[in-house]
This record gives sequence, C-alpha cells and structure tokens, in this order.
Amino acid sequence: MIQTLPAGLVAHAVVAASSANLGPGFDSLGLALGMYDEITVETTESGLAVHVEGEGSGQVPDGPDHLVVRAVQRGLDAAGLRADGLNLRCRNVIPHSRGLGSSAAAVVGGLAAANGLIAQTDCVPADVDKLVQLSSEFEGHPDNAAAAVLGGAVVSWTQQGERTEYSAVEVRLHPDIHLFAAIPEVRSSTAETRVLLPEQVSHADARFNLSRSALLVVALSERPDLLMAATEDALHQSQRAPAMPASAEYLTLLRRSGYSAVLSGAGPSVLVLATTPELPVDLVEHGVKLGFTVKHMNVGDGVRWTSGVPATT
Repeated sequence: MIQTLPAGLVAHAVVAASSANLGPGFDSLGLALGMYDEITVETTESGLAVHVEGEGSGQVPDGPDHLVVRAVQRGLDAAGLRADGLNLRCRNVIPHSRGLGSSAAAVVGGLAAANGLIAQTDCVPADVDKLVQLSSEFEGHPDNAAAAVLGGAVVSWTQQGERTEYSAVEVRLHPDIHLFAAIPEVRSSTAETRVLLPEQVSHADARFNLSRSALLVVALSERPDLLMAATEDALHQSQRAPAMPASAEYLTLLRRSGYSAVLSGAGPSVLVLATTPELPVDLVEHGVKLGFTVKHMNVGDGVRWTSGVPATT
C-alpha cells in the first residue's frame, strides 16, 4: 500500500560532480570532483513548483520531466511513498553537457533528497548500494552515478540477469594525485558523441584497454608514477575527437608535456591527474586560448542528505 507524505516535510541534499572513464575505464571507472549542486525539496498539498538557480536556469524543464523531480519520485516510490505536491529548489554549480556528471548529480541528489523525506517516516531510507542501483538505472551504466554516491574514485560494474544489477566499490586515491579540470564554454551531448563509437572493437584494442584499466586502479591507489601509461585509451577518446577538436588538441598537448590528461566522460571537458600541485603557466594559458577554464579540483565527497532545511540555506 502506498503511503502519502504529509505536507511540510523538508529535505536537503548536496551532491558532487564526477568524471567518468578516466581514459581506459569506459563506463566503469569514475571519480567525484569537489564541485557541488544543492537540492532542497518540500512536500506540499498539491502541484509541482521547480526553481533552478545557476547552471541550467531557464533551460532545463520546470515540470515533471525535470530530472531531479523524477529522481525524487523514484526514491519515494521505492520506499512505498508518494507526495501530493512538491516544491523543489536546485542550486546548480556543475556545468551542464560538459562531461562532468551533471545528469548523474541530478539523479543522485534527487534520490538523496527523497531519503531525507523518507527518514521522517517509519520507512527506511535507501542505503548506498540501493542509491547506486536506483541512480544507475536512469543512465544504464553506473560510473558517474556511483562516484556521486560514494565519493572519491570508484570501480563500477553491471551484472545482467532477470534484472540488471549495478554495483560499485571505492578505490583509495593516492594523496600525491592532484586533479585539474579544463572546462570549455562549448557543450556536448553524450548521446551525440556515443554514436561516433564503433559497434565492435578489435581484440587488440579490447586487450589494450583491459590492461590499462587494471593498471589504472594500481596507479590511482598506489603508484601515481604509472598514471601516464595507465590513462592510455584505444576505445573512445580518439573516436570522439572529430566532434570536439579543441578538447582533442588540448588533451594531446597535455600528454605530450608529460601530464596524464583524459577526456572527462564523453567530453568536452578534460581532466588532468597530475603528481604536482600546479600546472605550468604556459599549459594553462594554452588551455585558455582554446576556450577552457582550467581549475584545480579537490576530490569530491559522497552524496549527503539531511532532513529539514540546513542552516546554510
């Protein structure tokens, strides 16, 4: 039996950006980045109100198709709950359509906000494994979603059966690794760039990426000196290059200069996994000339949710 929530319940969630693939780990490896969206949701007597500040304001849907709304409703449904009305407020910092996991953040944040509502009932909020499962169902692969849920670096995987199961585990990130994100003004769509990928790959390319993905787990956790070799890829980055020439040029320049750069997700942002706390000024300036804003990034935390309005809002 579905239980209807009373009006006046409030919950808040904070969720990080993420970078997926990290070079060879296609649809499997992910890393949370210290850039956060905030979501506040309140149950009401009826209707739906969506307010968006920052990224996506005036561009994303403001009705039931809004991704956060869908995620909140999915989280409530999984707990056997519903709300007659919702008032949703999103403060978005994560750039949209840049390969930084904005969609995954919306889903994970919505599910976490639902947890905050659920916690005010006699029902049990979703644990992290359930959050990984529910959020991954939206996109069909768990790399960004798992990173947003768990924080830090993650390895995720999918198991097919009567129901597709999504799982992930954390990877301890070595403290000598420093993150830099090069974020362009231009946008890109994962759906548009994924069609550039071939339906089949050679045994040699598959073997290459398997070896580099395994090596990357070691490099991230224990041997940062192996990052250059570990971030090589044969399956998706060069194939996507024609759709984002500036990203391809900057990626090539960074790697030729000795920095372990990868396309962030499906691009067009570029992520650098460095072993130095700063990038050379000339490399940063070159990125600016190509249209990028280059930022030092902290490692992102896992999603957080609270019941009630936090003191900072």
